Amino acid sequence: MTEIAWSAIVTALLLAARWTVLLSLIAFAGGALVGLALLLARLAERRAVNAVYRGYIELFQGTPLLMQLFLVFFGLPMLGLEVSAWTAVALGLTLHASAYLADIWLGCVQAIPRSQWAAGASLGMTHGQQLRLIVAPQALRIAVAPTVGFMVQLIKGTALASIIGFAELTKTGNMLANVTLQPFAIYALVGVLYFVLCFPLTWASRVLERRLRQARAV
Repeated sequence: MTEIAWSAIVTALLLAARWTVLLSLIAFAGGALVGLALLLARLAERRAVNAVYRGYIELFQGTPLLMQLFLVFFGLPMLGLEVSAWTAVALGLTLHASAYLADIWLGCVQAIPRSQWAAGASLGMTHGQQLRLIVAPQALRIAVAPTVGFMVQLIKGTALASIIGFAELTKTGNMLANVTLQPFAIYALVGVLYFVLCFPLTWASRVLERRLRQARAV
């Protein structure tokens, strides 16, 4: 057992938490870009594209996130692409997030009545104009709450990065617990930090959902 001052432990965990935040932001931004591209491809309603889209979604939603991280971390070097743990985790989480965000946003677009598309067509709008000017603004309002809710899941998912050796919040907490032999106190601190990161987003998601329900009721 090694004696470490609690101030040093808290500082180490806070420094590790910045990697959790940064990893979450990168995975969300990358997942949003890829997810948007998938969504636009899906809305083109080409049979071959739809099949590829569905296969992509089923692959990443139907397999554990941990396995996806393992495949990226150990699979890319087998193809001759050496990647760091950071790159592997960022890429794996981006692919994972893109599958969920694309499906969330597709559901939001499909929630808009077809009559809205027909109204745009009756005004002589193209398919792209109908999507951009009529459907997307309405779907965006619906999408905000589930998107924020998914980001909470993504933050918690970054804890799996510790399995392949990336020293984010969970990995740092694990190392400190092994050194100090005070796992309960250390993991309690780790849990508090995750709560501090996730609770504002959870609260925001609930507020947005409540306001959306009120707006629909008016």
